Amino acid sequence: YLVYFALGAAMLTFLLTHNIRSTISVIIVAGACGIAAGTPLAVLGAIGRAARHGSIIKGGVYLEALGRLHTVFLDKTGTITFGMPSVAQIRPAPGIEDEILLKAAASAEHGSEHPLGRAIVRDAEEKSIPISQPTEFRYVVGRGILAQVEGDRIAVGNRAHLLSLGIEVPPEGKGFQGMSVFVAAGDRYYGSISIEDQVRASAAAAVKQLEAMNIRVILLTGDSQAAAEAVAHQMGIFHFHSDLLPEQKAVEVAAHTKRGHTVAMVG
Repeated sequence: YLVYFALGAAMLTFLLTHNIRSTISVIIVAGACGIAAGTPLAVLGAIGRAARHGSIIKGGVYLEALGRLHTVFLDKTGTITFGMPSVAQIRPAPGIEDEILLKAAASAEHGSEHPLGRAIVRDAEEKSIPISQPTEFRYVVGRGILAQVEGDRIAVGNRAHLLSLGIEVPPEGKGFQGMSVFVAAGDRYYGSISIEDQVRASAAAAVKQLEAMNIRVILLTGDSQAAAEAVAHQMGIFHFHSDLLPEQKAVEVAAHTKRGHTVAMVG
């Protein structure tokens, strides 16, 4: 109605005055009122609708930024997966039994808040393996944990964690697509525990929708190359970076931002 009003006022002005400058002035004044009233209403309407769908948007400036979106970075655990991992396979080192490996890992992870740690503890409990209480516990960001259990230093985490402690880790066998957690007691390598997490069907659908809108999707994960590649293939994601620490994920985001791209990080 505001548009019709502006056009009607402009036509009436031209018929009465035959002055093009006056006509344009009326269009600018009448049209500006419509824009001034319509824009905030449209923004508020969009924010309200997003809230009804479970997305909280801080304000109009962030909503407008979404319209310029070039790249979306996705974290893995708990984002494109359900965040409820479970132990899939136990691979002890030569001379180490499955129960010894799982007990060491579960004892070190006892009381841990990390989803992978909880999965290991839960698996040990289900198998009735006795779990010891660690006397010391230290979390190494992006790598794993160090714990003191019954006089032994237990290290549980990714490959980089054990290598940083001077513990040699053999290469993984072919065919595994989950995430590996490596375990060592003292200076001895105990083996690895393979953990899988189910991918959300809704996440795969969201990736397809983003790709259809010509928005690039990149997976950032601390998982191994094989695990990241398997999940990316399942999700239909063509670009991914694996074996990343949290600060390395931030570097990837910053690099794209510096190129002038509007990016979003979902995690």
